[in-house]
Amino acid sequence: MKNRLLSAVLFFLFQGDAIASEVSQHLPAAYLTSGWGIACVLTFIVALACVMLEGKLHIRKSIPVLISAGIVWLIVGYLGQKSVSEEFAKVAFSHAFLEYGELFLFLMVAMTYVNTLQERGLFEWIQYKLLSYGMTYNSIFWALGLGAFFLSPVLDNLTTALVMASVAIAVAGNNAQFVSKCCVSIVVASNAGGAFSPFGDITTLMVWNAGHVEALEFLSLFTPAFVSWFVPALCIAFSINSEKAPHGLTNEKSPLKSGAVRIIMLFVLTIIISVMGRQFFGLPSVMGMMLGLGLLKWYCHRLSRDEHTESMDASMPSFDEETYVAIQQYYRRKHKPFDVLVSIKRVEWDTLLFFYGVVMSVAGLGALGYLEMLSKYSYGTLGSTWASILVGMFSAVVDNIPVMFAVLQMSPDMTHNDWLLVTLTAGIGGSMISIGSAAGVALMDFAKITDPKTGMSTKAYTFAAHLKWTPVIFAGYICGVVVHLWTHGMPLPF
Repeated sequence: MKNRLLSAVLFFLFQGDAIASEVSQHLPAAYLTSGWGIACVLTFIVALACVMLEGKLHIRKSIPVLISAGIVWLIVGYLGQKSVSEEFAKVAFSHAFLEYGELFLFLMVAMTYVNTLQERGLFEWIQYKLLSYGMTYNSIFWALGLGAFFLSPVLDNLTTALVMASVAIAVAGNNAQFVSKCCVSIVVASNAGGAFSPFGDITTLMVWNAGHVEALEFLSLFTPAFVSWFVPALCIAFSINSEKAPHGLTNEKSPLKSGAVRIIMLFVLTIIISVMGRQFFGLPSVMGMMLGLGLLKWYCHRLSRDEHTESMDASMPSFDEETYVAIQQYYRRKHKPFDVLVSIKRVEWDTLLFFYGVVMSVAGLGALGYLEMLSKYSYGTLGSTWASILVGMFSAVVDNIPVMFAVLQMSPDMTHNDWLLVTLTAGIGGSMISIGSAAGVALMDFAKITDPKTGMSTKAYTFAAHLKWTPVIFAGYICGVVVHLWTHGMPLPF
């Protein structure tokens, strides 16, 4: 087993050129229109349709794409062995899996940090601070939107949306319309904010890891991303009254637990190490993230030990040594101290498995030659600007992860500014309808108003409620694209 593992490591270290050469090939073009090829495409389309209907089917979104990836690669393996070579499918799969593996570990560490900060009470503290001021409904609407926009570059858009939506629900009382409008703004702001940071969204992370855009260069997307949120938010704000909102949770103070500030500093240090390691030494960003995970585990080990000692000393009277040891062992069994491994267990594993299914399914279609064909007919015929605009609109219907991964696998001949544009459109395009992003899908289940008299809950944020504002969100999308083209000296396509 050890020899096989060592051989695999040496293979990837010293055979990178061979892998790239093999992967650049694909199956004969005849398979594109064959029954096998069409079966692969239909399998992936059905899987994406099941993902979009996740709420109706009541299944986890990872299930259909995992099955899709397996079916597609079994067909690719059969056709590759039949018409190319025995090693074709193996090398192509290994190359795609290596890309996924790096992103998987990166996201796992980021989610672990977020879960740890949640356990330390950071998000409850943010809620308390926002609710502790006597603000009007209109000012709370703007505060939540701005908070979502500036938090999502560091946190994922899903966590950001849930934190901000919980504040809206806390102050709303029975005002379902206010919650609905806040959720629309929060979804748009979360997606827009994630577009100008390599850590804000999986799509930006993929573009950064592919080397098309450097970490600091994402900041040039700040203005167009902000405009894409501000335009619809301004339109929605006109429909919100300026009455003073109730205090909500302000009577329940939510202080930060010990170590929260230091964990935030460790998270920032981890991001800096990842960026610097890639910038100056050419190391994959996952190296810095795994180092950061080690630092987090080391600090949390000390933190849990100190918390346990403090709680024991505070809660136990004086006993003789033998009795003290016996009670201490009993207490340790009954009262487990903080453990960072619990944060790792709470990682969104379904999202990571969904990511695997999407990446491997798209890579399988690429091995069949579909991505090269799509690249010729989209970026080759329409031009990079129009193709990138359509990518954003398409991501409103289909999750932006498969859309962006498909673009990366196509590897069209684009300028640096074109790569920035498609990063922007893929990030903000999913805001046009509620099912276009993870934030929107999550809030449709989360944002509910409970009637204090009957105890019945009703959904405040729905597909139809979001669709009502789609025209102004689309206007914001177009304004964001125009601002990007103007600030980067690119010609307008219309």
